[in-house]
Amino acid sequence: MSTSFIKNAESLVMGLLATAGISGREGDVVQFISRRLRQAGAPADAIHIDRPPPSSPIQGETGNLVLRLPGTQPGKRRLLLAHVDTVPLCHGARPIRRGRYIVPADKRTGLGADDRAGAAVLLWVALEMLRHKLPHPPLCFLWTVQEEIGLYGARYARLGLLGRPQLAFNFDGGAADKVTIGATGGYRMQIHIRGVASHAGVGPEKGVSAVTVAALAIAQLHREGWHGRIEKGGRQGTSNVGVIRGGEATNVVTPEVEVRAEARSHDPAFRRKIVHAIEQAFRQAAGEVRNVAGVRGRVRIEGALDYESFRLSNDEPCVTVAEAAVRRCDAQPVRAVSDGGLDANWLTARGIPTVSLGCGQENGHTVSERLDLAEFRRACRIALCLATGGE
Repeated sequence: MSTSFIKNAESLVMGLLATAGISGREGDVVQFISRRLRQAGAPADAIHIDRPPPSSPIQGETGNLVLRLPGTQPGKRRLLLAHVDTVPLCHGARPIRRGRYIVPADKRTGLGADDRAGAAVLLWVALEMLRHKLPHPPLCFLWTVQEEIGLYGARYARLGLLGRPQLAFNFDGGAADKVTIGATGGYRMQIHIRGVASHAGVGPEKGVSAVTVAALAIAQLHREGWHGRIEKGGRQGTSNVGVIRGGEATNVVTPEVEVRAEARSHDPAFRRKIVHAIEQAFRQAAGEVRNVAGVRGRVRIEGALDYESFRLSNDEPCVTVAEAAVRRCDAQPVRAVSDGGLDANWLTARGIPTVSLGCGQENGHTVSERLDLAEFRRACRIALCLATGGE
């Protein structure tokens, strides 16, 4: 890879990292990408910006961005995809280079390399194809939105708009030699706790504290091994209570609290057991907390499957083609199964088997996040190899 190629790729990823775009507010990122595609000569009818995903819990500024290129040589249509949204921790990130890494200048923010690095890999490859008129089979590039809040971009991507690809490659987290062939399934829950308000100084005994209900339930889950990493009877999964909202004053017994939680497992039946344990803990806690008149707390629980687990077979064509590309780029593929959800979960479920490859991201969703530039460059080479059919 020439020096100019490296500079172009690094310039793109720095620009994308510096562009704000948490889930639902990806408009500036989508415009950044589409503007550069047009500048490189992409035909207007080859670029499509879709409507925001339906059924998303947030309205959203924009939908997925798609670039479709007809093949200049025969072959199966290939799809390269990455998501453009980041978690809220990355809002306001200012990327700087330190040695072989890109890191956030502000130690209070994440970087957003998950998954702006993947978005940059796709953009760099697309620009190379357009500017240098490289030969390639039929291609589709897909930049998805709202991945971090439930894979909504992939879940509602219009398959007809993608040209029904037969080989699909998702660029997301990890080292460039990581070939992820499966991922866990995830279930999200909203738990509404209703108590009774009262004056916390004059008559606390008249109140039913929704905060106490939440605290008792979470403590029980922790004590009984149903929170965090879960291992029971040879089966594994995870759960997390990630959001607690409620209360406005210290002198009021809190009457309402909203809790948001999740459960994950590669084993759907065990995931359902985790969900049941969470529901049971909150209902039991609500029954235990009562006021002087005997009034108890109440809970209402809503939940939905975000994405189902999947595992590709070892000889799935997208897997063997991806591994050949990794080898072509002087690395040995390392197969992996993810404990997090990926856009590949929904695309695979919708009939497009999708393998995932890394771009050099490390420590995602934390203030220690960084991007390994050597791995990022290798990911660019692998993606170009896949796009041109040169593996």
